[in-house]
Amino acid sequence: MLNIFDLIGRILISILFLLNGVYKINNYNGTVDWIESFGLPGILIIPAIVLEIIAPLFIIFGYKVKISSGLLSLFCIATAFIFHNDLTDQMQLTSFLKNIALAGGFLFLMINGAKEFSLDKKFK
Repeated sequence: MLNIFDLIGRILISILFLLNGVYKINNYNGTVDWIESFGLPGILIIPAIVLEIIAPLFIIFGYKVKISSGLLSLFCIATAFIFHNDLTDQMQLTSFLKNIALAGGFLFLMINGAKEFSLDKKFK
């Protein structure tokens, strides 16, 4: 039963990033404008899209989970501090704390890896 919960947990923590990566592709220009409004180069959308699509898929399928979750943890911390740093705004504070909490979840995955239902386990 723990292996099923591990798989479900990996899916649940990953789906947000996978969908956001797809959204960024579908709303490319709008996302570039949004990133640039924070003083960052719009070209950063490309590595963000790649990370938000590939890393969640790797985590869901249980392939290179420790590396993928470590990268997404760093991504969550960076985006929290860059894009959600107005902690006087309740919505921004909530977004900041959600990103920090997700980073913590990814750290658990980075430390523990995937269980039985994973490609990593199959390749060992």
